[in-house]
Amino acid sequence: MTARFRLTDSTLRDGSHAVAHRFTEEQVRSVVAALDRAGVPVIEVSHGDGLGGSSFNYGFSGTDEMKLLRVAVETARRAKIAVLLLPGIGVREDLRKAAEIGASVARIATHCTEADISQQHIGLAKELGMEAVGFLMMAHMIEPEDLLAQAKLMESYGADCVYVVDSAGAMTIEDARRRVGLLKEKLGCQVGLHAHNNLSLAVANSLAALEEGVDQLDGCTTGLGAGAGNCPTEILVAVCERSGIPTGVDPLAVMDAAEEVVRPIRPDQGVIDRDGLLLGYAGVYGSFLLHAKRAAERYGVDAKDILLELGRRKVVGGQEDMIIDVAVELARRQRQGS
Repeated sequence: MTARFRLTDSTLRDGSHAVAHRFTEEQVRSVVAALDRAGVPVIEVSHGDGLGGSSFNYGFSGTDEMKLLRVAVETARRAKIAVLLLPGIGVREDLRKAAEIGASVARIATHCTEADISQQHIGLAKELGMEAVGFLMMAHMIEPEDLLAQAKLMESYGADCVYVVDSAGAMTIEDARRRVGLLKEKLGCQVGLHAHNNLSLAVANSLAALEEGVDQLDGCTTGLGAGAGNCPTEILVAVCERSGIPTGVDPLAVMDAAEEVVRPIRPDQGVIDRDGLLLGYAGVYGSFLLHAKRAAERYGVDAKDILLELGRRKVVGGQEDMIIDVAVELARRQRQGS
């Protein structure tokens, strides 16, 4: 039976945040082999912040991302290998190298109000013969009509699909439904949803998106991803199969991949604790969590207060330096009040 949607597993990209960008070649080989056997059609491999993300600001990679990408391409038998690129973090040459290695899907990500900076990179992806996917991050921050205007820009640049990206895990079911539904109604290209699980709604939001006709969905095996994690691939597949929604993925094989291959990489994952929940409640970028915890420990303040203040300031991806600024300010207030 033909799959109702195309699944992209982002364990080896979004999950990079959760392991401080320390994936090894052997781990990539094992995860790609297991997901490929299960029939996952697209597997994303990059630094958590995309190509070129290995840096002081975002965290250095334990292994060069191009080496990891090469291992993924050599291991996959059926799956396409995807990469993420944020213009300004990654550059055109990064995308060329990824294409030369064999990546065939380029996911070009911008903040939800900045689609205009994706034109060059979406165009280059098409020139290189890659599938081009537009990725509108922090999509909860603007109204559906405004998100549509940004999605239309990406479509006009040549995007084959445009994603509603819930980077903070802040969307309710109705939030996801309205955004995906409007894009499906008004765009000619495909529409995707990338869900985070901070409010424990990632699977529910993905199912709501399916009801609106979404074409592509993302997951991370065991939910391994930034912040409180992503839509768990194995749970999404199991729920879809139980609901009569064909996925093209073997549910038992992907459960095995989750339990035997991914979970040992980080056994303590999967709990939506206070900090993870706060990300969704405050609408804060998922990858900020580890940075906020480190800053809290360094400056003797509460990570909760950092996250709430970041939410009040509407800080977005690319403004990681603000985490330190907020922690320093909170520490100063704390000293003055004592």
